[in-house]
Amino acid sequence: MQACMDIVIPYVRQREQFGRPIGEFQLIQGKLADMYTALQSSRSYVYAVAKDCDNGKIDPKDCSGTILLAAERATQVALQAIQCLGGNGYINEYPTGRLLRDAKMYEIAAGTSEIRRLVIGRELFKHQ
Repeated sequence: MQACMDIVIPYVRQREQFGRPIGEFQLIQGKLADMYTALQSSRSYVYAVAKDCDNGKIDPKDCSGTILLAAERATQVALQAIQCLGGNGYINEYPTGRLLRDAKMYEIAAGTSEIRRLVIGRELFKHQ
């Protein structure tokens, strides 16, 4: 997600449309806000769970939850980055296409999102 932000922010400052940077347009600003909040909320959740794990409080539902949230948000952020770059988001000169493929891989490779939801649901049902 951070890599997407690192690509998009300079691009929307530099790319002009109708005589002004596209970052001045409300639609782009909304996408930037969504990308930023997805990044920060995922980062905060991961840090909180990592701190608990460091303190010996390992909770399977939170471990699964961090991967689920971060992986799905990473895919959303990569898609938003491609939208912000327009046609340039699809060409190989920009790494956004690769970032999208990498993000989607996190949803699948380390256990699908459905499996993560299953783990969380079982833990909630079992303990609450």
